[in-house]
Amino acid sequence: MNQRVIVRYSIGFKLQVVNQLESGRFSSICEAKEHYGISGAETIQKWLRKYGRNELCPKVVRVEKPNEKNQILELKKQIRQLKEALGQTQAEKVIGEEFLKIACEKMGLDVEDFKKKAGGKLFTEPETEQS
Repeated sequence: MNQRVIVRYSIGFKLQVVNQLESGRFSSICEAKEHYGISGAETIQKWLRKYGRNELCPKVVRVEKPNEKNQILELKKQIRQLKEALGQTQAEKVIGEEFLKIACEKMGLDVEDFKKKAGGKLFTEPETEQS
């Protein structure tokens, strides 16, 4: 039965590897791993994050132009306004439908029959008279 060997490195050794990487003695982390026989995939990266100046660790940097930031804010504002307008339109539609039901009840008409008789005239804009 094969047992896995766990290697523990001293803080002094870790600092030495990190300092040599930061000073430029090794051109890459892989080169340092091969030189010292370190087998862990992210061992040296962890040491760099913990003990180094974090210059060699990959970072995500987002670069934005000032107008891009303003554009994002404007788009968010526009989305909020459109949502409000949609809500208002939906409320007006519900009110209109309820008004139609009440009016048809008072006149003794069936709503569906009224809609069929009115056809396309019910939901179109009235034509304005031209002078």
